[in-house]
Amino acid sequence: MFCKKVLPWKNWMNYNKLQTIIMIPFTLIGVCAILILAVGLYIRFTNTAKEMITGENIQIVDQTNQSMNYYLKEMMQVSDSIYYHILKQEDISSSDAKKAIELLYNANQDKVVNIALFDKDGAVVYGVPNSTAKKNSNPQNAKWYQDAVSNIENLHFSLPYVQNIFDTSDISYRWVVSLSRYVEFEREGKVEDGVLLVDMNFNGIEQVLKNVNLGSPGYLYLMDRDGEIIYHPQQQFLYSGLAEEDNRRVKDYEDGGYVTEFQGEKRLNTIKTVGYTGWKLAAVVSMGEVVSSYRDLRYYILILSICLIIILIRASTLVSEKLTTPIDHLEQSVESLEAGNLETEIAIGGSEEIRHLGHSIQSMVDQMKHLMEEIVVEQELKRKTEFEALQTQINPHFLYNTLDSIVWMIENENNEGAVKMVTSLARLFRISIRGKSIVPVGDELAHANYYLAIQNIRYKNKFDYFIEASEEVREYATVKLILQPMIENSINHGMAHMEKDDGGEIRVRAYTTQECLVLEVEDNGCGMTPDQISQALCSQKHEKGINTGIGMGNVDKRIRIHFGKEYGVQIISEPDEGTLIRMKMPLQKVPAETKGGLSV
Repeated sequence: MFCKKVLPWKNWMNYNKLQTIIMIPFTLIGVCAILILAVGLYIRFTNTAKEMITGENIQIVDQTNQSMNYYLKEMMQVSDSIYYHILKQEDISSSDAKKAIELLYNANQDKVVNIALFDKDGAVVYGVPNSTAKKNSNPQNAKWYQDAVSNIENLHFSLPYVQNIFDTSDISYRWVVSLSRYVEFEREGKVEDGVLLVDMNFNGIEQVLKNVNLGSPGYLYLMDRDGEIIYHPQQQFLYSGLAEEDNRRVKDYEDGGYVTEFQGEKRLNTIKTVGYTGWKLAAVVSMGEVVSSYRDLRYYILILSICLIIILIRASTLVSEKLTTPIDHLEQSVESLEAGNLETEIAIGGSEEIRHLGHSIQSMVDQMKHLMEEIVVEQELKRKTEFEALQTQINPHFLYNTLDSIVWMIENENNEGAVKMVTSLARLFRISIRGKSIVPVGDELAHANYYLAIQNIRYKNKFDYFIEASEEVREYATVKLILQPMIENSINHGMAHMEKDDGGEIRVRAYTTQECLVLEVEDNGCGMTPDQISQALCSQKHEKGINTGIGMGNVDKRIRIHFGKEYGVQIISEPDEGTLIRMKMPLQKVPAETKGGLSV
């Protein structure tokens, strides 16, 4: 009776080895999962709080930005009204124009400090309420004036500054933001160039920002695109050096929310760019305040995690036994698979981890079958294309005509031409019957040379042919018998229809680029239409029904099978402009045993 009451952990050593091995990792994985879940839950709650604060800050900053944009747009409307409805309609020297500007100023004097028109020399043409500049002032040196003159098609907002160029009745000057633009105006019947200045009261912008409430730990500040502080609730402390701000780093941030660390404190920054100016609003909230309400949550998560771990340890002793059977079945399936029986159905059962393992093995087997099928199909296609190439590499029509030409030469006692043609034909066959499908470029050029020599004799020297290739490029690897069908295409589509005196040429080139080997066949014949190009790449028959040997479509397919889909044949041709056939292959050297030692 006493033995039956022994705790489960004391009987672990009585379990078989497989159960013990399964139970220990299962328990450890479960404990890790619980700990990860607990940490993830806590992080999730804190991230949710951060997202909520970020969302609220974004709404507040967006509303503030809208107010700023509305304020700035009102000033733009003032400038537009003066320019389009007054300066373009009236002579500035007329009383109607001046009265209209005064009325516009009076309607916006709570937001506008000055309205002034300057000529191209920087002199004040007219201004409200101040129309006289100081004697020592030079508006042309002001940045707002230079911006308007240098970019005449845009409106320009300045940074806040104290406007002191006007001779005012009092000695006080206000902080303003200048809105300037290049204008053309009429004065006493003459059209002149100038700059229109609208000075906005910076207090209006300041009031918009002061009214923003981000809560007790949060605040909002405004900076220019270079990070200079325009407005800050602790601006005096910043100027006196009693406080610091993270504006130099924040200025480079795009619009959105960011968590940064400044002076040992994590802060949530929400950035928004102000339209028309390039300024940036930054809302700052302390992350310590954001997550403070979730500190007690850590203790509840810790207690819950300990309880779950105790339950998990107890449950793992029961689960390990149930895991044994499906693992044994899975092991038997794998053994059958190792014996080479790919049709074995993988046993899937037990816990989620074991089922996942079974599904993974089954997926692996299915993928192996699929890859094997693809390899079989690819090899079959490769053999088929190679067979087609070997089957048609000696065109009977070409062979009969060549033999007829040799007989004709012998009958006409042209023994030298007959010997040359028989020699070229023999060497052509010697290269053709070589078993390797990959040959050196030099062998392929030699084959092309013999073929051109035979065809040139057959066509009674209707064309000249040239082979251009360096010694280095001859060592690279190419697919066998790819130049002949291209040359045959040039002869059939170009040279056959030309007269002897037409100057027909066929050029064969081999060269390398940084990425690939290029073989080209170019002729100056009658060219090909787009339909003929498409038919040439898809068919192995000439448009008149004459077999073209291996066929251009077959060549393209063979190159792609050997080297990949990024390589192949390209045809560039236009009617009456000749044809250029370009074949691209990777840069690969030929093994020494495949070199044939042939040369052109």
